[in-house]
Amino acid sequence: MRDKIFAYADERYGTKPEYLWKRDPDAAVLRNRRNRKWYAVFMRVSRQRLGLEGTGDVDVMDVKIDPDLAAVLVQAEGFLPGYHMNKRYWITVVLDGSVREEKALDLLDMSYDLVEAS
Repeated sequence: MRDKIFAYADERYGTKPEYLWKRDPDAAVLRNRRNRKWYAVFMRVSRQRLGLEGTGDVDVMDVKIDPDLAAVLVQAEGFLPGYHMNKRYWITVVLDGSVREEKALDLLDMSYDLVEAS
């Protein structure tokens, strides 16, 4: 799903993933073209570290979100408080199929709009 999200972000916003960390070559950010603020962060994280069942790593996407919506979403499967981000304003979307692609893209759009407005 990660590659589909990257293709969508490129087509819709003209943004491509930036790989900023040598220690974590799979981690990437998407930045708003105008203000250069991050609107999404992608990581591969151990399921155990996230408190998820199973073993191995899973791709996740952190997006900025309205705090009231974040409080609701973290109650649903596939959503967690923002991993390595401000847990009030960011949410982690698990990209293992537990969240529909359309929902992940909607949240990406919301995040872009929030970052654009700030």
